[in-house]
Amino acid sequence: MLTCELPENTRPKTMTNEAIAAQRAPAARAPAAGLPDYMTEVYDWAYVNPRWVRFLDRNAVVSTLLFGNAGRLMRAYLKRIKPGMRVWQVAHVYGDLVQRVAQRVGPEGHFDLTDVTPIQISQARGKLGGIPQAHVTEHDASTWAGSADYDLVCSFFLLHEIPDALKHAVVDRMLSRVAPGGTVFFVDYHRPALWQPVGWLLRLVNHYLEPFAYAMWGREIRDFASNADAFTWHKTTYFGGVYQAVEVRRREA
Repeated sequence: MLTCELPENTRPKTMTNEAIAAQRAPAARAPAAGLPDYMTEVYDWAYVNPRWVRFLDRNAVVSTLLFGNAGRLMRAYLKRIKPGMRVWQVAHVYGDLVQRVAQRVGPEGHFDLTDVTPIQISQARGKLGGIPQAHVTEHDASTWAGSADYDLVCSFFLLHEIPDALKHAVVDRMLSRVAPGGTVFFVDYHRPALWQPVGWLLRLVNHYLEPFAYAMWGREIRDFASNADAFTWHKTTYFGGVYQAVEVRRREA
């Protein structure tokens, strides 16, 4: 983990997640029924508004938003999937990643995809219809039980988008659902190196669009786990520290 300090005039102000979300809340838009408040107050533009969802849900957009790193980050996830595995992905991802995961587990495997947003569920079902091993469920990842323990549980760019209390709950639930010998895999943002110019752009993005993302700069993902010492944690960073992939395995007794 990098330990460099942000310059004083670029450090985020000390605010609660709730205060930040309230500051970003659209003034005249009613909350969508059944959705967490932060989804409509902070991420309506990205994951709720149908017009934006249709525009953003394509590979070219994902590649652009990740500065050309989408392919290698997706491959880091996909290479951990073997035919016949049971895989749970905790949220829908734009582009064709979910189809690639479902195809990789194969007809002998099982792929569960959960998401809390109805329009994301609709997008996922449109992509995965006709793939019998793929199952899409509208459910909060922090309370998902699934039908059995999983060989692989993956969060692909979810944690930076949820409030800190929910980060704790989701990480703990993911760790609780992995089978003995299985893997939990997190791909997300990370604190950029000072020399990485993209980091300065991301400071602006975080301030205006991603208020929960700064937690990923100041804390390790293991810090959100209640029982982190029961697992081994291996982190790889990419693109000058902008992204991280963390592989987690339960320690043998």
